[in-house]
Amino acid sequence: MSQALYRKYRPQGWAEVVGQEHVVQTLKNAIVADRVAHAYLFAGPRGTGKTTLARLLAKAVNCLDEDKAGRPCNKCENCKAVNENRFLDLIEIDAASNTSVDDVRDLRDKINFSPSQGRYKIYIIDEVHMLSTAAFNALLKTLEEPPPHAIFILATTEIHKIPATVLSRCQRHEFRRLPVEEIVLQLKSIIKAEKFQADEDALTAIARQAGGGLRDAISLLDQLASAGAKITLQLTQTVLGTATSQTVLDLVASVRDRKPAAGLDAIHRALDSGADARTLARQIVEYLRGLMLIQLGNGDQVEATRDVRERMKLDAKSFSTPYVLRLMKSFNGAAVDTRGGWQPSLSLELALAEVLEMPDEAGASDSGPKVAPTKQAGPTVLYQKAEAESGQGQGTEAAISLEEVNRSWKDIRAVIKPAHPGTEALLNSCKPMEVRGDELVLGFQSDTVRALMDKPENLDATQKAIADVLGVSLKVKCAVTNAKGKLPPHVSADGMVATALDHGGEIVDVQE
Repeated sequence: MSQALYRKYRPQGWAEVVGQEHVVQTLKNAIVADRVAHAYLFAGPRGTGKTTLARLLAKAVNCLDEDKAGRPCNKCENCKAVNENRFLDLIEIDAASNTSVDDVRDLRDKINFSPSQGRYKIYIIDEVHMLSTAAFNALLKTLEEPPPHAIFILATTEIHKIPATVLSRCQRHEFRRLPVEEIVLQLKSIIKAEKFQADEDALTAIARQAGGGLRDAISLLDQLASAGAKITLQLTQTVLGTATSQTVLDLVASVRDRKPAAGLDAIHRALDSGADARTLARQIVEYLRGLMLIQLGNGDQVEATRDVRERMKLDAKSFSTPYVLRLMKSFNGAAVDTRGGWQPSLSLELALAEVLEMPDEAGASDSGPKVAPTKQAGPTVLYQKAEAESGQGQGTEAAISLEEVNRSWKDIRAVIKPAHPGTEALLNSCKPMEVRGDELVLGFQSDTVRALMDKPENLDATQKAIADVLGVSLKVKCAVTNAKGKLPPHVSADGMVATALDHGGEIVDVQE
């Protein structure tokens, strides 16, 4: 079995560590001055060298070289034992798998035993933030006054989860993300040593995808090298799933042209063919980020094929920069939303509906086509034609007050959620607007979301929950409260629609 590249090229000396010079210099000085602390806390993003430097420190304090400035020497028996993972006094603990207080008590009981091979016993506790509160409490006294032969090195990616009592007992070092340029230099040295063939722009794409983590970048390089071909930008984008898909282009075009149906079709085609919704959302955000970079004069930082880059330049002229930022925010929400598991397309659909309701008020640049802003003079209403013509509720006393419905709305949603989580999510996007006779009108911010809710299964579940919670039978009607127009015939003059019109709204559409 071949060795993973990130393990093969793990630094064995201080000089090989990149991007963390501030930590390296402090630790080297401590070794030379014989002032090594009894407890360290290494905090920072994954893949930035926390465990690597912990092992280097463990090797240096046990190195047998007479010259302290030359430690670790990687030549003495102790250094070789650490490099070959057979040094008995280096104990690495994964806190994610040993979270209980019993695990820490077991460690505390064994710590008093003298080292077997070296001068110090080194305890490296990785992902220490995973320890339970009781486990942290059990560790406190040992951290404060460990035996003279014990050194603790705690590593974490989430320092905000570490109790202040633990932080105060450790010497703390912050690790930083590596710049793209430094990661690319390291990848080039590995490629040269391994005799790989790779394009420079492909290495840059790998470095950007790694997000500042050198280990992730080397792992990605290892994955691409396994393809057996020259590592090109196109291969990198295809394997890593970062290539701009036609779906992204179609969806952005639907926003530009204000065609929601085309955008929904693009989303559903992609998901029906097996695409992951959150990955698609991330691709959309990455494309929009490219538009922003072009608009801000940093187009050279955009990683894309020539054809996609040309399309980006056109789209960058079609939107104002503030509007692009709002688009990125909406679709980034879909990329990190975990609520859509029951209905993968929902987060993307909601993001699309939201951005289509946003007017690009600043317009596009003078060199490109303009995006017509949506009128926003006042509240807007889109009403059901069936309701308007039936005259239901006119002159009839409401079955229950709107205030009572609003007070119980959370309870109604709670009843619906276990069996119909999708319906509950849609109800979270609306507001009870009016009770007219035996009808409850729900107001939505967009017609797209209203259409999703206005399905028999959703309406039936809502009506049943209302009956269970409030003890009354109400028919649910769905309306959009963001259009503009005139009051339809037979709609009560003192109802919700009339109130919206009094504030400057108008109705532009009537639902059959």
